[in-house]
Amino acid sequence: MVAFSVLLTSFTFYFYQAFFGANTLVDKENSFMLKIPKDADFNQVRDSLLINEVIQDVITFSFVAKVMKYQDRVKPGRYEIPPRLSNRELVGLLRLGKQTPVNITFNNVRTHEDLAEKITARLEMEKDEFLVLLEDNENLQKFGFEPATVMAMFIPNTYEVYWNVTPNALFDRMHQEYNRFWTEERMEKAASIGMNPREVATLASIVQAETSKRDEQPKVAGVYINRLNRNMLLQADPTLVYAMGDFGIKRVLNVHKEIDSPYNTYKYPGLPPGPINLPDIPALEAVLNYQEHNYLYFCAKEDFSGYHAFATNLRDHMNNARRYQNALNAAKIYQ
Repeated sequence: MVAFSVLLTSFTFYFYQAFFGANTLVDKENSFMLKIPKDADFNQVRDSLLINEVIQDVITFSFVAKVMKYQDRVKPGRYEIPPRLSNRELVGLLRLGKQTPVNITFNNVRTHEDLAEKITARLEMEKDEFLVLLEDNENLQKFGFEPATVMAMFIPNTYEVYWNVTPNALFDRMHQEYNRFWTEERMEKAASIGMNPREVATLASIVQAETSKRDEQPKVAGVYINRLNRNMLLQADPTLVYAMGDFGIKRVLNVHKEIDSPYNTYKYPGLPPGPINLPDIPALEAVLNYQEHNYLYFCAKEDFSGYHAFATNLRDHMNNARRYQNALNAAKIYQ
C-alpha cells in the first residue's frame, strides 16, 4: 500500500505538472509569435515550439496535446504565446484558433504591384496571389470595379486582419472598408460636384501627386474642378508621368505631352480612366471639401518649398511658370 500510495502521488503530481505547471518561456519576459502555416501538422508545430525554445518540456506538451485531441486539430494562424503558460493553456489557445491579428498599413502606392506587395507584406499570402485578384476582371466586376479603377476601392489606413487571411477574404474586407468610408454624407458631397466615388478617387490621386501639402490640397482640387466645370483640359503633369511609367521624371517636357494615352490630360478631356496612385483619406477629403475660388492655373513656386503659385488667367500663370523654369535651370534639373 505504501508503494501504491507513492506511485499514485507521483502520478498525480506528474499529471498536475503536465497540465497546470508553467511550460512556455519560463525564463523569459517577452512573448513569442508562433506562425503555423496552412497544412502544417502537429509535428511541425511541436518542432517549431522546441527549436524556438518556447516550451521547456516537449514530452508533457505532447502528452497534453494528445489528451486534449489537438494533434489532429491543428489550426493555422499567428499566435502570441506569453511567458509561463501551462500546457493546458497553450494547447487550448492553439486548439481554439485564438489568433493574434496583424496590423496592415498601405500608402505611397502607385501601381497594382506596389499595392499587392505592401498589403501582403506581413501576411502569409504571396503578393502575386493578391495581384491576380487586382487584375481579374471577373473578380472586380463583382465589386463594381475594373483594373483601371480598382485602386479607388482601397482606403489607405491601418487594419487588423489575421495573418493567414485568404486573398479573397482580404479583398472582401477591403470592399467592406470602402463601403464604410463612403457614408451617405460623403456620397452626397460627391454627387454635389457631379462625381461618383471612383471619380473622386481619381481626382484625389491627381491632387495628391501635385502637392503633399495638406493645407494646399483643397485649393488644388478647386482648380481642377473649375477646369472640369469649364470643359477645359486638366493638363495635369502627374498624369503624364503615370502614362510614361517613369516615376523618376522631375521635369515634364513638351515631348511628354505628345504621348498617346488616355491618361494624357493634355490631349484628352475630363478625368483619366482611373486613379494614378492610391489616394489617402486627406486627399479624398480635399476633393469632397474643395476650396471654392476663381483660380484656373497653378505652378510650383520657384523657392522649391512644395507650395504653388495660383493664377486666374493664362498671362499670370505663364509668368509664374517662367520663374519656376528659371529656378529649375539654375538648379540644373533638366528632366
